[in-house]
Amino acid sequence: MQTPRLKMHVLTSGDPAGVPVIFLHGNFSAALYWEETMLALPPGFRAIAPDLRGYGWTEDVLIDSTRGYRDWSDDLAALMDVMGVEKAHLVGWSMGAGIIYRFIGDFPARVLSATLICPVSPFGFGGTKGAEGTPLFEDHAGSGGGVVNQEFVKRIQAQDRGSDDPNSPRNIINAFYYVPPFRAAREEDFLTASLMEKTGPDRYPGDFVPSPNWPFVAPGVHGPVNCWSLKYLKQDVPDLLAAQPKPPVLWMRGSHDLIVSDTSFFDIANLGKLGYVPGWPGDEVAPPQPMLQQTRAVLEKYTAAGGSFEEHVIENTAHSPHIEKPDVFNALFHQFLKRA
Repeated sequence: MQTPRLKMHVLTSGDPAGVPVIFLHGNFSAALYWEETMLALPPGFRAIAPDLRGYGWTEDVLIDSTRGYRDWSDDLAALMDVMGVEKAHLVGWSMGAGIIYRFIGDFPARVLSATLICPVSPFGFGGTKGAEGTPLFEDHAGSGGGVVNQEFVKRIQAQDRGSDDPNSPRNIINAFYYVPPFRAAREEDFLTASLMEKTGPDRYPGDFVPSPNWPFVAPGVHGPVNCWSLKYLKQDVPDLLAAQPKPPVLWMRGSHDLIVSDTSFFDIANLGKLGYVPGWPGDEVAPPQPMLQQTRAVLEKYTAAGGSFEEHVIENTAHSPHIEKPDVFNALFHQFLKRA
């Protein structure tokens, strides 16, 4: 689908005249992960799932991290314009939920509802503390492209489909997207889609700059992981809370999610506390990011400002409850869509 901003690979299903539901994937994934969820939508809905900039089969156009999620949010608005979609229900998984925060801030009247699945904190990923999302350091050290496991990046670049190393893409997906021993029926297709992620210093994970603060790297200006730093998201929460109208929010998460968690295995502060990263300066300086507490605190303020949210924990699932327990997920999701 050609838009004024870039050429996007988009999956669609359902009634072309139905109420639009737009699905936004997370990091190291693509629209293909949504196919079963799309096909399970009730009659009367139209499913749309784009590969986001930097992912899948969408045109490889650089991300300006200094805009936070705005490149993706603006891409979505342009896609909706081209497809003739004035308003839609939005569904965001992990990073995709961050795009929804920004989209509601910029285009609130275009959002019928927001479903957040294992959402990234409204204060980004890494480098913050407390429910209020206070930066650990002024330069936002501990977030951005420099804190990503470089062995994992090398294996994406090598298109590694093996399972011999714990850092292999296949093993990362199976260890963290799901509660083992669950394996997705479409494991090979999902892996292919994930491996389409664009990598390099100005792509995933992104560049970084030296910092005098532990872990001695701070965000750069390119690549998706820098977009998730609070350095570039400072206006997202105020804009979300000020948005009018405020679409209803459904928050669903896995009980065993180790990616988005108050003790995330992808948060370098938590890894430092566990002894995996040397030099950790302690809880007073760099405590693990309380991602769930932060999301709940913001959504409670959203409700106090006139919005609404409901939270559901899907038991015995990890970062992908819509894939692990689709019947449980869809029952909650479809009920919310019909009410919203």
